[in-house]
Amino acid sequence: MVRSYDPSAVLQTAFRRFFDHIQIDEAWLSIVRDAAGRGPVVYVMRNLSFLDFMALDHLTERYGLPGVRFANDLGLWVLEPFAETWTQAVLQSRRTPPTERMSDVISSGGSAVLFLKRPPTLLEKAAHSRRRAVSSEGDALVKTLFDLQGRMDRPIMLVPQVFVWSKRPERLEPSLIDFVLGPRDWPGRIRLAAEFLLNYRNVLLRAGEPIALTQFLQANAGETQETLVRRGTYALLRKIERERRAVLGPMRKPADRVREEIVRSPKLTHAIRQLAGEGRAERMLLTARAYRMLRELEAAPDPETIVAMSTAIQGILNVLYAGLEIDKEGIERVRQAAQRGTLVFLPSHKSHIDYLLLSHVLQKHSLQLPLIAAGDNLSFFPAGPIFRRGGAFFIRRSFHGDRLYAAVVDAYLRRVLRDGWPIEVFIEGTRSRTGKLLPPKLGLLNMLVDSGLSISNRDILFIPVSIGYERLVEEGSYVRELLGGEKRTEDTTALIRASAIFAERYGRLNIQFGEALSLRQLMQETGLREGDRVTPARRRELTKKIAYQALGRINAVTAATPGAIVALALLTHGKRGLTHSELLERSRQLLVTLQRQGARCISSLVTPSGALRPASIREAAKMFQKAKLVQVHIAADSLVGKRVKTSAKTDQDIVYTVPDDKRIALDISKNIIIHFFVPFALIAIAMLAPPGPPCDLASVRERVERLSKLFKHEFMFSRDKGFDEIFDDTLRSMALAHEIRVEDNQLSFGEGHDGATGRAWLVWYGSMLRNFLEAYVVSARSLTLLLKGPMAKKDLIRRALAIGDKMFLSGEIERREALSSRIIENAFLSFVDQGYIEQTEANKLALVSSFADPAAVRTIENRIMATLTRRSEDRL
Repeated sequence: MVRSYDPSAVLQTAFRRFFDHIQIDEAWLSIVRDAAGRGPVVYVMRNLSFLDFMALDHLTERYGLPGVRFANDLGLWVLEPFAETWTQAVLQSRRTPPTERMSDVISSGGSAVLFLKRPPTLLEKAAHSRRRAVSSEGDALVKTLFDLQGRMDRPIMLVPQVFVWSKRPERLEPSLIDFVLGPRDWPGRIRLAAEFLLNYRNVLLRAGEPIALTQFLQANAGETQETLVRRGTYALLRKIERERRAVLGPMRKPADRVREEIVRSPKLTHAIRQLAGEGRAERMLLTARAYRMLRELEAAPDPETIVAMSTAIQGILNVLYAGLEIDKEGIERVRQAAQRGTLVFLPSHKSHIDYLLLSHVLQKHSLQLPLIAAGDNLSFFPAGPIFRRGGAFFIRRSFHGDRLYAAVVDAYLRRVLRDGWPIEVFIEGTRSRTGKLLPPKLGLLNMLVDSGLSISNRDILFIPVSIGYERLVEEGSYVRELLGGEKRTEDTTALIRASAIFAERYGRLNIQFGEALSLRQLMQETGLREGDRVTPARRRELTKKIAYQALGRINAVTAATPGAIVALALLTHGKRGLTHSELLERSRQLLVTLQRQGARCISSLVTPSGALRPASIREAAKMFQKAKLVQVHIAADSLVGKRVKTSAKTDQDIVYTVPDDKRIALDISKNIIIHFFVPFALIAIAMLAPPGPPCDLASVRERVERLSKLFKHEFMFSRDKGFDEIFDDTLRSMALAHEIRVEDNQLSFGEGHDGATGRAWLVWYGSMLRNFLEAYVVSARSLTLLLKGPMAKKDLIRRALAIGDKMFLSGEIERREALSSRIIENAFLSFVDQGYIEQTEANKLALVSSFADPAAVRTIENRIMATLTRRSEDRL
């Protein structure tokens, strides 16, 4: 029986010193353990390396995995690990043939290491051999495994293994170091030692998907042995290469070569010819412009800059935030998706932190970093050059009318996708100022879909990503914009001014990954096949499908946080304030509703059993208090002329209130999870509208449909389900929770649950959208301004805010956060859809003729006002 490798005490000490730093994860352990449970394991690696063998042998022993008892000839001479005697170590002719040794090991249930390739010999180098195929010994060993499997009942498990000793990307063209010290694939001793000593703390070990030989042979029954060896080897090499590329990314090309390939691409060449006509001078001029555009546009990722940025980002996160929670299962799905195709990340966008956060998380988990589509407003010095070297490429906000620029952007995206670069695109196009998702911008995504359709040998996988916050660092500037202020330009001055954010803390961050959307699968669902000519209309329809499904999945995986729950509870109770015990109870009730829908919760919010952590609610309230968004009162303190020292004995003595001028800031945190409650709130509003329950089911359905159309631009409704299906599902959920009762097509209040009656639940749900309804009332009132003639939208929004402020001060509306320029802008978009107003050729808003009189305008306002309950009814 062949023995296991037993290094000396000195080597064991050295191995522990260096190899214990190798980064492995649960996925690697799980793959190897599962494989070992099914049959003998053969660890398969691409290139012969004694360093890989020693590291793998150490790790298998450390984690209690089957010990390695065979490896190809490692070329270690007297240190040959599996030689029985000194003579066998020195003289290869005295050893048992490797095929026999491996057969003995596998037959006895042991594990082996199989290197598929070996470095070229001196004779092969002298003959300038370019062959890097599987070695003849590798062929013989693979054949032996096939023969051996035919005599065994248990499957032989081939497990691809990849050691990544350096994360520096591989370059397509060899460098001087490659010539002198050997290439990365076959490093010389000096380079091998240097890379090992410099990188041993950051080495990665990854395992590819195992191949069970029994299944492989069944799938290829009837093939010759030579074909089996070729197919099996290719499958293993492909799995190994996928794991390497998931970490290292595509081969790097010189920047001038990339530009040359892009400018000479067929589509861009055709566009230049169309624009230039027959003139040679015009073509040369446009080509030169294309080169300049590319230099302004292109990313220039640099490994040192990326590492430095990741370190800096971690420091910033430590200062600004209480923690970062990462969806570990989602990360593993991303890793698997990276092996199936090229990734396009579609994250939500609420903060400038987003540009840095996703790359930081991927870097932390040793995944290839994407090239990031950023607005050219961020290309200012000194941030622009740093972002560019961190992987950002800069695109103009709009390139309507510039056909050459559009063609250059399209050609750039097409090239980076073909080269295998992952890409990050903010599907909303700009940062959301309200905390909710914005409708998708389809231009850049449409280009990516078009490029993906032209790539026949690789799938494109779109990864929805939810980046969650409790508070946003841009909170102050967002509030100013929502109240009608102009957006400030990003520049060096703004960068310096932003240093003030370090004086505050912003709660916890979290990042969640939705299920990937496969372009190939979506093509099949829409009746498209590879190679079909796709018309622009069908491509745009496919793009819209991807966009809205991605937004739906982002909403679905958005995690509830203590900050969002506290904000929602404090803004919707309908009273002057809440005691701490009431806040805890309301937070618990909100959590119950979220969990009923399968919403994710960050770990600080809930215990392992799913119960609310009271400490997290107290911390969130304290965070808002320090930001001066919430005031904390102690009972009886307000009755004395000056503050006296009193200690709160119970949670009933602590009362939270929200100043009117701070509600809109708190509303941003509330809106992060508001989408979970919108379907319930719409039904509640429809049922509570006069005369109230009991209500006819058909009437409620009609009112909810009317409200959902009104809020078309406000909330993201699922495109995978029709209105009736969403309505019925929501109604069923509320009935099962005893919030409503459905009998004989009549809806009435249910018994309730978790300490609240059915009526109380409906009132609470309805109050969650009260500020939106009031904003639409304000918008409807402001339509009277259009009786004098058309107005620019910007001016109309500004005047509407003034009207709304007067309505708030006079008590006509109750929620100060209803005075939001974004909600009012959405209301005008909805009024266009409803046929109340229209956009003129001069790009102004005007009343349509049928509503161009005061009575008709009042009708619009009254329709919306009819859905609002009185404040006395708007409490739990």
